[in-house]
This record gives sequence, C-alpha cells and structure tokens, in this order.
Amino acid sequence: MSTSPTSDYQLLDFGAGRKLEQFGPWRLDRPCPAADSLRQANPDLWSTANARFERRDGETGNWRIGSQEAGTFGTPWLVRFDKFALQLRPTPFGHIGVFPEQVENWRFIRRLVSRAAQQPQILNLFAYTGGSTLAAAAAGAAVTHVDAAKNVVQWARQNAIESGLAEAPIRWIAEDAARFVARERKRGRRYDAVILDPPSYGKGPKGETWKLSTDLLPLLRELKHVLTDRPLFVLLSCHSPGFGPAEVAATLQQAMFERCDASVQALPLGLQTLDHRTLPSGVAARLA
Repeated sequence: MSTSPTSDYQLLDFGAGRKLEQFGPWRLDRPCPAADSLRQANPDLWSTANARFERRDGETGNWRIGSQEAGTFGTPWLVRFDKFALQLRPTPFGHIGVFPEQVENWRFIRRLVSRAAQQPQILNLFAYTGGSTLAAAAAGAAVTHVDAAKNVVQWARQNAIESGLAEAPIRWIAEDAARFVARERKRGRRYDAVILDPPSYGKGPKGETWKLSTDLLPLLRELKHVLTDRPLFVLLSCHSPGFGPAEVAATLQQAMFERCDASVQALPLGLQTLDHRTLPSGVAARLA
C-alpha cells in the first residue's frame, strides 16, 4: 500500500540512507534508514534540494539551507492532502509535520466513517499533527485527539483551523496515551474506533516512558475495554525495525481476541516515485 505523488507531495528519489521529497514549494533531503542499502536512481537531482537535514547525535540535528532560502525556510507553509490542509515547518528532529505514507490510511478512515449509520466516536492516540484526526472529522466523526506533546497538540489544532474544521467536534488532549486510556476505562467511556501510530520510544508529559516492544500489547489490551461492542475499526501503524506485517497483525489479533470477530488485515506502508519505485515506510494493521 503505497502513497503516490499528489499535487503537493512527491517522493523524487531515495537511496544511500536518504530520501528526496517535494512538499509544496520546498524540496527536502532527509535521512531515511529504510534507504540505507538502496541506490539513488538520479544522483544529479539531489543538488536541487532547498534544504538538507543532517543528524548531529541522538534524535536532533541541523538543517543546511541554500543562500536563496535563508530567512524563508523556517516560515510555516501549507500543503493539502485530500480534504484537509496541514501546516508544515522544519523541526530540530528532521520532521516537518506530516508522514505522507499515512495518506492511504487517511482514505481508509474517511471511507469507513462516511459509511457509518451514526456519527462515530473515534479515539486517536499518538496523534501527532492530526492527519488522521482531520480525515475522520472531515468525514463526520467526533474525535478525541491525544498526544503527549502539548506543542504538537497545538500544531494539530492549527491544522484544524487551516482545514476549515475549527468547529468540528474534536477534543484536544495533551497526555500520555496509556494513562489517558486507563482513565477512560475507569470512566466507562466507549469509542467506535481507535487509531494509533506509536513510536519506537517516547516520553510522556509527566516522565512516563514508552517502548513499543514492551508497551504496545498491554496498551492494546487496555484499549479493547474502551471499544464499543461492534467497533467500526481499529487502525494500528508502526515504523519500527522488527515489526513487519505479520508481527503487527499478530499483536493486534492477540490483543483483540474475543473482543472483535473481524480479521486483521496487515499491509506494508510505502512511498512511491513517479517511476513506480517504492520506499518501504512501515506497516499498517486494520481490524474492520
């Protein structure tokens, strides 16, 4: 399942541990571990990048920009994905506010929400800048958006404004995902669908730690207690080495055993160039 080029996004090339992408007016050269063992198809194209991110140590690094881009590259800009807009900007982590490999998941969300007989209540965990939240809200869902980083939640709220969804029924929550789910279970709150895109590692606002390899299954088991009796869907995506389609599907199926009678569909995520080369970009597991 690969994201093809759109009017505002294009994967231009990848290889030698990096990827070259076009986001609206900006052409960006960033690290990409999935491209470590791959060869660049068009080496001459890379010199046209407006900015190149170099990882310094750990998770952070620096953007190297050309003289023509100095003073303008740090200014936020908008790109459109289907029915909503996202505000992008460079961060010290090399991220810019969107993971384009999620586009097909957003279309899946919109499709299932639009078919629902009543307005579904959707929980979006590790929700980042809100792509899945906006896809669901634009299709008519009421969404609870949860991310541990307060500044990222604010970024997502701005994206809702830019998308004409400022008045949509979205609850914005800056909290650790596991802590929030445990509280919702105690409150007796139920959701018709759950979306989660957890990182390999992370920290919550109160010092909570997250490790995908040990914490994912307990979280999924807790989540089944906040799902309605006949959930619309559960969508899990991962981008961590060692978590392929089979592993992610088995984890989701194990957690939801005896809770949902639907089978799990696991799909590799990818980004596709104009010449139909695919860059692996994680995996999605769908229970619907």
